[in-house]
Amino acid sequence: MVAPLRRAIFFDRDGVLNKAIVKNGKPYPPLKISELVVNSEAANVIKFFKNRNFLCIVITNQPDVGRRKVKKKIVNQINFILKKKIKFDDIYTCFHRNNYSFDKKPMPGMILKAKKKWKINLSKSYMVGDRYKDILAGLNSSLTTIYLKSDYKNDKKPKFYHYKVNSLKEVIGKVKYD
Repeated sequence: MVAPLRRAIFFDRDGVLNKAIVKNGKPYPPLKISELVVNSEAANVIKFFKNRNFLCIVITNQPDVGRRKVKKKIVNQINFILKKKIKFDDIYTCFHRNNYSFDKKPMPGMILKAKKKWKINLSKSYMVGDRYKDILAGLNSSLTTIYLKSDYKNDKKPKFYHYKVNSLKEVIGKVKYD
């Protein structure tokens, strides 16, 4: 007998699980460990979903590595600290600076890699993000999308999504548990 496919919640990293650094109305990732501020709701939200048998997987674009603004080692250390504090199941990171990578959001590459590795049913899974590329990656992967409203003044907003929330904790009320 084949095991049933699993359900997952995919989370963007910067601006969702940790605070983005906003400059001139645009969000940026922390470039130093000292700049990392974990979202105070993140650990409890992840724990809630894991207790209901959801996989919790982070997918993040980190093009500043390709742009030589930050070392890959620092990004990996930040990812490690987040995983230790928040206890999600896995993280996929795209370091490419160009938009031609199949892994770089809004393309679905990282989600499809997770689907294969973790045997995920995408039609019963979700994408939580604060930027249009996150939501578009979810839509490109047939995920139910949850837009975490941001106040970035100079950043493109998603036009299409399934749900909109004002806080990470509100995501809990948008997910179907059957």
